[in-house]
Amino acid sequence: MVVLGSTGSIGINVLNIAREFHLQIEVLCAGENVQLLNEQIKEFHPKYVVISKKELIPMVEHKNVLFGMNGILEVINLSKSTLVVNALVGFLGLRPTMETIRCGKKLALANKESLVVAGKFTDISKIVPIDSEHFAIWYLMNKRSIDKITITASGGPFRDVDIDTIKDMKAKDALKHPNWSMGKKISIDSATMTNKLFELLEAKWLFGINNLSALIEKKSIIHALIDFEDGSTTAHFAGTDMKLPIAYALLGDNVKKRVLPNINLSEIGNINFKKIQTKRYPIWQIKDEVLAHPDTGVIVNAANEIAVEKFLCGKIGFLDIAKIVLKSFEKFRDIKLDRFEDIFDIDKEVREYANKSLGKN
Repeated sequence: MVVLGSTGSIGINVLNIAREFHLQIEVLCAGENVQLLNEQIKEFHPKYVVISKKELIPMVEHKNVLFGMNGILEVINLSKSTLVVNALVGFLGLRPTMETIRCGKKLALANKESLVVAGKFTDISKIVPIDSEHFAIWYLMNKRSIDKITITASGGPFRDVDIDTIKDMKAKDALKHPNWSMGKKISIDSATMTNKLFELLEAKWLFGINNLSALIEKKSIIHALIDFEDGSTTAHFAGTDMKLPIAYALLGDNVKKRVLPNINLSEIGNINFKKIQTKRYPIWQIKDEVLAHPDTGVIVNAANEIAVEKFLCGKIGFLDIAKIVLKSFEKFRDIKLDRFEDIFDIDKEVREYANKSLGKN
């Protein structure tokens, strides 16, 4: 197995499953957390290792170390593994996704940006999603005709605070996710509801369903619901732990033992659902247009990555994230992607515009 992003939260859970089910790791790829990477090398003995920067190579305790994007693409080709886990963060994960598919390998995909910006050009048949919501949809689907899919959102750290105080929230506040342990960017995306918008766009490409929505379910016990055309609805209950979707992504239907404890319905108490309000989550106002015109995913992703980075550095306020994304969306909303290469041209143009917009909010 090739694990891209082995030192992140998803990557660590992938290796937990690999350990439990005795799966062989051929490649480990990490960013800058060399200490954890070296610990992983000692345990899993990969054939190749990739680190983000050339200057970090002497610190890595392995004889076959590559670096950067070229290194990632090279090991995908060099490896004999038929499975690649892409747990890289952001637009960075796009080229490895496409290279994995080009090589005819199975892709366990946790990098949602790949489908957000390039779902139109992606062979979905090669992909198994690593995401609690998309795993729940897959788990619930059967031969009955589906009318609608609804995924759930925790609501993020600001779901219950006074709306008037949200503008004053800092990065340290936004990173305190109430239910999940996640990386910095996805934690901010959860607070703005951008993450949920991305997941809906992923679901559109993964399952070919256009009738998509989301609801806030604070306990994150229900991950998805499916409405069938016969009038019935099913829901997927599971704990707030990524091991279950990861196990199925790696092993398919060969998960023959318990991965998580079952939910004890008598102990969880009430479960409530709430609508996602645009006043609290301004990004949600473009949800329907993004789903109707999925080429615009590249706009939202590029502007969002710029805005989140600036927020984490303390250069803009929390509400400025949505302002920058919405302003960029308004500017570029009529784009059309005719070729895969168009993604990179639009991405660059949107990033430049978003950067220039920072001082005008």
